Amino acid sequence: MFKFSERINNLRKEIVNKEFEAIFITNEYNRRYLSGFSGSSGFLLISQNEALLFTDFRYIEQATLEAPGFEISLIENPKTWLIDQINKLDLNSIGFESDNVTVDFLEKLKKQFSDKNSKINLHPTIGITSKLREIKSEEEILLLKKAIQISDEAFNSVSETISVGDSEEDIAWRFEKLVRELGGEAISFDTIVASGPNGARPHHKAGKSLIKEGDTIVFDCGARYQGYCSDLTRTIVVGNPDKFSKKIYETVLAAQETAFALLESGISGSDCDSLARNIINESGYSKNFGHSLGHGVGLEVHELPGVGPRSKNIISENMVFTIEPGIYIEGWGGVRIEDIVMLNKGKLEILSNAKKERY
Repeated sequence: MFKFSERINNLRKEIVNKEFEAIFITNEYNRRYLSGFSGSSGFLLISQNEALLFTDFRYIEQATLEAPGFEISLIENPKTWLIDQINKLDLNSIGFESDNVTVDFLEKLKKQFSDKNSKINLHPTIGITSKLREIKSEEEILLLKKAIQISDEAFNSVSETISVGDSEEDIAWRFEKLVRELGGEAISFDTIVASGPNGARPHHKAGKSLIKEGDTIVFDCGARYQGYCSDLTRTIVVGNPDKFSKKIYETVLAAQETAFALLESGISGSDCDSLARNIINESGYSKNFGHSLGHGVGLEVHELPGVGPRSKNIISENMVFTIEPGIYIEGWGGVRIEDIVMLNKGKLEILSNAKKERY
């Protein structure tokens, strides 16, 4: 059972530090993290003494069941519900998630306040709750491990069935079906199966391209379990890889394993990125690795901590993140190898266990 009261108390400490009285939560993942409510429509208003969840008629019963620590309120009048509640609580300054709210939504809020002749101060915030989500609890880690287990097992099973003539989209569908059969609630993102030259595009959409003998296949996949995501990439070859394919693959694998060997608590995201990137750069492929080494994984498949060339995040205990170096060559294809890792008592723990080719 998640300790939602502890999460809310941590957020309240941040509210005090930011010197406003309450925060208005609109981001769906932050809403779920703080309250447990998994519906698709709802808002939180959290002050030092109040925790309120607003939703529409469709979700009142669900919210009551999933978020018992919150006062549940029905949104009856979309034009006045928020300002009415703020006035009821006698609040004067409100933080809002400026990295999530649209300009249109913000203008409507301001109009609500103006129509009521309110002088409430709105304070834009970025990443307050997202930062709290960086460090995973034991309960979160267990759910992440289950999501990882499902995608590992689904990949291992599907990869053994891939043969010349299969289409990318058929392979992706076989993975997706198996995720559900293994207990996953969904895939965590659109499955990437990128064969041959398509592998040069890191986020290629699986299509009707057919697998050819000797092509590299970048297979990027994930499962979602009770809201938590996994993210796995393997690069495989149907048939025998040629010398060039082996060279590129071995370079990427060496980059990943170097990061595994040297990663330690207290390192910055940018320094972690450099551990792997230096191997690729020294091999002459610096221009062929254009994305970050990794990213955090949790309720979202991409969240904090960032692990990239400009990341100032400091890697610490119970941060769960990916290590995924790659090389992409236009006209030929690509290789990416991705595992989810965490630091456990100062030591690197590799959470992914899907089979990995070694040439």
